[in-house]
Amino acid sequence: MFLEGKIAGKKEERFITKWYGRIKLKLEKGEEIILPCAGVISQWLYDGEKVEVEIEDLKNPKFENYSLWRTYEGEKIKVWPPFEEIRRISIPDPVRRGILYSYNLRIREAVRKTDFENIVELEQYHYASQKEVIGIWKCSSCNTYIQANVKPICKNCGSDRDVNIFEIKGSLPTSRFLILELESKKKYEPEVIGYVRVDPPVPKMNRRISEDQIIKDIREKVFPPEWISPLFHFEKDIEDARWKAIFKTATAITRIARVVIHPDYRADGLGKIAVSAAIDWIKERRVPEMKKKKELIEVIAQMARFNPFFEKVGFKYLWDTGSGRPVLYFPISERAKKIIDDFLEKDKLASKHKGKLYRSSYGKVEPIAGSIVFENVSKFFENRLDLENIPKNLKELLEDFGVSERRIQRRVLSNVNVKIEPKSIVALIGASGAGKTTFLRLIVGRVLGLGDERFKVNDGNIYIPENVKIAVLIPGEFEPDFKKEKSIIEHIYEKTEDEKKAVEILNRCGLSDAVLYRARFFELSTGQKERVKIASLLAESPNLLIIDELASHLDLLTAMRVTRRLSSLVKQSGITMIFSTHRAEVLRASSPDKILYVGYGKVKEDASF
Repeated sequence: MFLEGKIAGKKEERFITKWYGRIKLKLEKGEEIILPCAGVISQWLYDGEKVEVEIEDLKNPKFENYSLWRTYEGEKIKVWPPFEEIRRISIPDPVRRGILYSYNLRIREAVRKTDFENIVELEQYHYASQKEVIGIWKCSSCNTYIQANVKPICKNCGSDRDVNIFEIKGSLPTSRFLILELESKKKYEPEVIGYVRVDPPVPKMNRRISEDQIIKDIREKVFPPEWISPLFHFEKDIEDARWKAIFKTATAITRIARVVIHPDYRADGLGKIAVSAAIDWIKERRVPEMKKKKELIEVIAQMARFNPFFEKVGFKYLWDTGSGRPVLYFPISERAKKIIDDFLEKDKLASKHKGKLYRSSYGKVEPIAGSIVFENVSKFFENRLDLENIPKNLKELLEDFGVSERRIQRRVLSNVNVKIEPKSIVALIGASGAGKTTFLRLIVGRVLGLGDERFKVNDGNIYIPENVKIAVLIPGEFEPDFKKEKSIIEHIYEKTEDEKKAVEILNRCGLSDAVLYRARFFELSTGQKERVKIASLLAESPNLLIIDELASHLDLLTAMRVTRRLSSLVKQSGITMIFSTHRAEVLRASSPDKILYVGYGKVKEDASF
C-alpha cells in the first residue's frame, strides 16, 4: 500500500550506526510507524519532511518489505531500498571468438555491518601498513573510539562485544559507498572485490597554471556557483559537525573520492565497471545528499595519470589543483557538457590537452627489421650413459635390466623451416620434452652469439635481423637479477628511468597493488615473482621477447588476465613475442598470430586449435 507521512522523532535515532537507523514516520491519519534503515541513508531525512512509503505489512516493517521516496524541489527521489544492479562481466576469447570466462557482479550500496568491515579490510590490503591505521571503531558501552585495522578489544570493557566499525579514515560522515561483490563466490574469494566512495565536492579548489601562477576558486569561474553550494566544510570535530553537514549540504556536484579494486580483478577492467555503476547510482539517487539534481561528477586523483579507466567512461581532464593533482569531470546534464566542451576549446592550456590526461608511457619500440627465419634447421643431443661411480647394489640392479654403457643420440628438431614475422605473437605448443625450449634456445643463441652447444644448431641456419634487442626468460638459464635490498619499483625504475613507465609496466603484468611496489623480490609469492620477472623484461624495451612456459606458476584466471594484458602491450608496442606454453587457457588469452606445434623433431604451424 502507498502512504504519505512526515518524518518525526529525534535525528539521533535516524543514525545509530552506519548500518542501522530508525525512521519514525507519522502517517496522515495520526498513526506512527518505525521503519528500519541503514544509518548512512536515513541520516539525510529531516524532521517534518514529507515522504511517501510503499509497504507490504504496516504492522511489521522490515528492511526488505518497504520502499521510501522523498520530494525535493518538486521531484521524487528514491531513498529505500538501497541501489543495486547486476552486471555480467565477459572476457572475450580472441582465438575462438568466444568467451574466455565470465561472472556476475552484484553492485550495491554498502548498508550492512559486514560491508563496512570488508571495506576496511580491502582498503587495508592496498594502502595500510603497520604504521597506518584506517579503521575507526566505537565501543557503544563506554563511547570509546579506537583506531585499528581489525576489530579491536575495548581496553575499558575488556571485550569486543560492543565494538563496531564507526568510520573509515579519510571518509566523512557524509560519505557513501558502493561495493562490488561476486554474485557466485568460491570460498577462497574475497567478500568484496571493490568499492567506490562518493562525497560532496571539496569546499575550495584552486588551479595551478605554473609554479608561480595559481588561479583561486577555479570552479566558480567555470561552473555556476550554485552547483557548488551550499556546502559544509568539515574541520576538526567531524562527529559533532555531522548534523550541520547533513542539514546544509545540497550541491549539484558529486565527487568520486575513492575507487579501490582488489588487485586480482583489476585486469578484468573492474575499475571502469565500478565507475560506470557509480554514475548510474549518482544519476538515479542523487547521492550522497539525495537532494539537488546532479549536473556533474568530480574526480581529483593522481592515479588517473597512470590508469585511464575514468577517461574510458567519459571523464574529461580539465586542470590541476593548486597542489598539482589532476581534476576530471563527467557531465550528467547537457548544460554541463556544453560548459566543459567550451572550456576545452577556449582555455589556453586545456585546448592543448583537449581533455585527455592519460598517455601510455611505454610507447612503441623499433620493430625487428625483418623476419626470423629457420632454414632446414636440425638439432640433436648426444649423451653417454655409463655405470661408473654408481653404488655396487644399484649398478647390479641396472645390469639386471640390461642397462650398461650406452651412447644415446636424440634428434630434437629435424629440417625445420619456419618464418616468424616482425610484430607477431608466436606460441609454441607440444608435450614436455618435445623441443619447445630447444627452439627458443637456438634463437637466443643466434642473437647473443652463445658458444654453448645447447644454443647452437647442428645443421641449417637461423637468420636474425640486425636490429634485434632481445629480452629472455628461460627459467634456470636466463632470468633477471634482483638485488636483495631493492624494491621491485626501484628495480623496474632503474631500467626505465621513468616512474610512470615503471608503474605502467607493473600494472600490465598484474602487479597493480601499490603495497607490492615497495616489496623486495624475495618477499613475493611464486606467482608474483613470475609476474615481476616479465615486468623486468619489458622494462628493457626489447623488440624481441622470448618466454619459456609463460604464466606457468599462476592460477587459471590470473594466468589468462596476465597473458591478455601482456599480449595487448606487446601488440601496441610492436614487439615480436615468442613463447612456449602447455596451458590451453594461456594460449587462448594470448591471441597469437601463429601457433607452432613442436613434436617428433618437427615444427609445424597448427591451425586446428
